[in-house]
Amino acid sequence: MHKAVRISKGRGGWGGPLIIQPTDEKNMIVSVTGGGVDPIAQKIADMTGAVAGDGFTTGIPENRIAAVVIDCGGTARCGVYPRKRIPTVNLMATGPSGPLAKYITEDIYVSGVNAEDIAPADAQETAGIVREAPVPAEARSGAGKSQDAVTRIGKGVGAVVGKFFQAGRDTIEMVIKHILPFMAFVSMIIGIIQGSGLGDVIARTISPAAGSLPGMIVISFICAIPFISPILGPGAVIAQVVGVIVGEQIAKGAIRPSLALPALFAIDAQVGCDFIPVGLSLGEAEPDTISAGVPAVLFSRMITGPIAVIIAYIFSIGLY
Repeated sequence: MHKAVRISKGRGGWGGPLIIQPTDEKNMIVSVTGGGVDPIAQKIADMTGAVAGDGFTTGIPENRIAAVVIDCGGTARCGVYPRKRIPTVNLMATGPSGPLAKYITEDIYVSGVNAEDIAPADAQETAGIVREAPVPAEARSGAGKSQDAVTRIGKGVGAVVGKFFQAGRDTIEMVIKHILPFMAFVSMIIGIIQGSGLGDVIARTISPAAGSLPGMIVISFICAIPFISPILGPGAVIAQVVGVIVGEQIAKGAIRPSLALPALFAIDAQVGCDFIPVGLSLGEAEPDTISAGVPAVLFSRMITGPIAVIIAYIFSIGLY
């Protein structure tokens, strides 16, 4: 017998509360947190009588998923499962963000969740569970009446203009909510590095490795190690911060400008490694494909990462 739990937003979180009650068919609490079953996913499974599974390395059919636990800071991953109307529990305090933000709603998503935010649900809450996505109005209305050519052309033009207008709104929203805040974040990081003297320490640490081809190959290999890359990958924050630091050292002359391109590939070997199972899911890959594809891509990065550095080094010859 499966029990229901109420999952509320944590400190600084958003959305919810979600009432999760697995069934005999949907009996999996899937953890997509960079490998392994997160303790929050395990607690939800233990309290509901469901089974916790590692969605990062194991393909689990969507029709068996009762809820998904993620740790996304605001990229596409936090919107992938809400888009499919799968209850999503984000360990990070992230609200609607990313290219799929419009699908992140309070009835299907909750963030900033800690262990104390999970509690048994009462009978009244359980009775109000909505398990399926609402049917769009156009699907309920059936086929429309026949229209003349002028009406169809007018509607077609209106639809095109509407799409362009909405694309403009989405672009402005993304710039305001994501690009500008990150620019402010990077500016703050640079200020802290310069003002605290941390830049000199980092320079002495990074410059010897990033200042030569063998050193950059070692950096790319380390970043691509399968149990490290999914941890470094979320949001590409690590790569972006390190990229700013390396760029600053190039500007100071500590690293040769000719090494800028290979350095970019050296620090980017892990980018996207946390998104592999989600990407395969978006491509509607079969569970067996996901199970084989995730480790295949992770291990391939250990080969392609250093090769990309070497190719970038060759193409950098004569550029500066």
